[in-house]
This record gives sequence, structure tokens and C-alpha cells, in this order.
Amino acid sequence: MNILVTGASGFIGARFAHLALGRGCQVRIASRSALAVEGLVRAGAQCLEGELGDADFARRLCAGVEAVVHCAGPADSWIQAQALEQARQGVTENLVEACLKEHVPRFVHLSCAQLYYSGPTREAVREEQIPSRHARAYARALFLAEQRVFGAEEFGMQVIALRPTRVVGAGDRQWLPRLVRLHEAQRLGVLGDGLNRVDFTSVHNLCEALWLALHADAPALGRAYNISNGAPVPLWDAVAYVARQLGLARVPQGRSVALARLRAGCTEGLCRAWPGRPRPRLTLDDVTRLTEDFTLDTHRARHYLGYAPATGLWPALDEFALWWKSQDTSGRYR
Repeated sequence: MNILVTGASGFIGARFAHLALGRGCQVRIASRSALAVEGLVRAGAQCLEGELGDADFARRLCAGVEAVVHCAGPADSWIQAQALEQARQGVTENLVEACLKEHVPRFVHLSCAQLYYSGPTREAVREEQIPSRHARAYARALFLAEQRVFGAEEFGMQVIALRPTRVVGAGDRQWLPRLVRLHEAQRLGVLGDGLNRVDFTSVHNLCEALWLALHADAPALGRAYNISNGAPVPLWDAVAYVARQLGLARVPQGRSVALARLRAGCTEGLCRAWPGRPRPRLTLDDVTRLTEDFTLDTHRARHYLGYAPATGLWPALDEFALWWKSQDTSGRYR
């Protein structure tokens, strides 16, 4: 199969592109610079340099491929609404239109479970439980990007969207690295009682889900799927485990959630006013994700895709810790 994988310079896109190459696919990738995807090019991927926001470039990318696996897009909610709209909605729309013009039959869209975060339900969330209003710009951008994908069904395109939560493994540069850096700086503490249970998704399991979506039969098409390991654990147990694997001190207990929210809100205001809009150490969204229960119902993915998560959380965290230590240049972990 000849496929296009977007976001191949990022965590999930790169991992899936390597998996597809290893399973015999011809893989085309896009990047602003070939140096950013040098390993994939050496492994046999074809790289076209350009911007996904350019409609003409998007069409050249999609020419001659049998499927698109769209993993590109910002993974952090700390980004201005206009940039979010372009990165999530604009790019997705370009790719969908390019696929229609080039008669690409299948489009697999990587979304995110954060689009549920404005809803009242926090545990065993089902795919249809999308909030009627999205208070957060990031969730709204995710939802609208999905709508553009599913809108292509009426023109005959086969579409599937996946909604993973808290993806972990080697190469993660988002939420878990931020917590590690905070802990290294002695700025991290357990918020509240530390018992909030959440779902995680091993990057291995997510890549398998993308592979299943790429080859899914007709009954599975036209649907969104929650993806997780399906085994919720207390979030702070996972954080403590990573700290131990890295040889760091125990994470201090008993930090006030209300105080954390107050500090995050004040810091957000300062960062928005500061030139360059730097990211706060912890945003209000971060505090929410660190203190509330959040789990997904994955029965739909198991039934229609045959999804069966094979990699548990602890091996995924081991993988992350080994990778994190290999990236260290300070000598802290040697």
C-alpha cells in the first residue's frame, strides 16, 4: 500500500511511519526540512518538503497515494486560537480537499480525547458524548477538524477518526516531559489527594490502532473511536513511577488544587501579555488534567476495529524513561 503520513517529524507520526515501513508500505511524508525526518528517509520513506497549509503542496502530496494517515497538528492547547484554527482546521481542510481532487479513497484522522473536556461526563466517556459547547479553543479546533473529515463521506471518501488520550512512550515531548522538568526544578507536587484515575495510551497501541483503521472493513468506516490502554490508574502513581525510573526524588504530597489553579490563572495572564507569549510551566488545562478523573470507553474500537491493546502502561513508561535519559546532555542521569 502506498500511503501518506503527515506529522512524521512528530512523536506519533514518526512512530507510525516507521511501523508502516516495517510492514511493507510505501510511505510518503511531508516536512519543512528533510533533516527533521532524516531517519525515516534512510528507512525508505519519500519526503516532500513544504507546508501543509499550502493547498497546492497538499495536492502534490496526495497524488498517487491510496490512503492518508493524518497525524499532523499541535498537541499542546497553549497556542493562540488563530494559529490553532490554521494548524488543525486549515491544514485538515487542505488535505481533505486534496484527497478528493486526487481520488484518494481513505483518510485516517488522528484527533484527541481532549475534545470531550468541556463535557459533564468524565469517566467511561463514549464517542457520542461530545459537549454541545466547547469552552476551550483547542477542543473546538479538534471538533471542527473532525467535522471537515467526516464531511468528505458524502463525496465517497472512506474516513475514520481516532481519539487517544495521554499517549506515552519514547519520543513524547509534551505533557510528561513538562512534568519531569518541573520535578527536576523542584516545582512539582501531587495536587489534591493524588487519587484521580485516568486512562493512558501506549504509543505502540495507538500505532496498532492506526494500522487497523488503515485496513478496516466497511462496517468500521465513518466513525470516531476512543483509543486507550483500557486500564485506568491513578495519574500520580504513573508520575511517581517515572520519577523512580529516572532516579529523581519522591514527588511531594498534598499541594492545594485551588492554589495551583490560582497560580496557573495568574501566570497565564502574564504570559499572554508577555512578548512572544511564552508557555507557562502549568496552564489551567494542565491543572485540570492533573487533578480530575478521565477515562474512555473503548468498546467501539474493540468491536469494529478489532482493537486489542497489547502494551501496558508500565512498559510504555519504562520506554519513555530510557529514551529521556538517552536525550540528557547535562549528565544528571549518568
